[in-house]
Amino acid sequence: MLYLPDLNADAFFVTLKKSEADYSPSTMYADYPISRTLFHWESQSTTSAASPTGQRYLTGSSTVLLFARQEQKDQFGTAPYLFLGPATYVSHSGERPIAITWRLPTPMPVDFFQHASAAAQ
Repeated sequence: MLYLPDLNADAFFVTLKKSEADYSPSTMYADYPISRTLFHWESQSTTSAASPTGQRYLTGSSTVLLFARQEQKDQFGTAPYLFLGPATYVSHSGERPIAITWRLPTPMPVDFFQHASAAAQ
């Protein structure tokens, strides 16, 4: 996650398939596509809904830019991220982390969605 104050934007860089060897227990977030236009994302484990960061996400006061990749590495080395587009808030639940559903204005590519959906199961 990267906050870009000059642009009033948050850029989320999401790796969908995480391994315990590469991620700590506090960063094994449950991030996955719900559909080609809906995405489930979890905030950092220390973020509450009342915090300034949580409020940025929940009130839409910043533009959320969503980038995702299937895995950390691919056959060529570090896997690239796919820009899924700007995302708008739909709903949320919980705290620390906050589970947020985002809507994508453009459906994610079918092959990316299918692979990500299979990996999430």
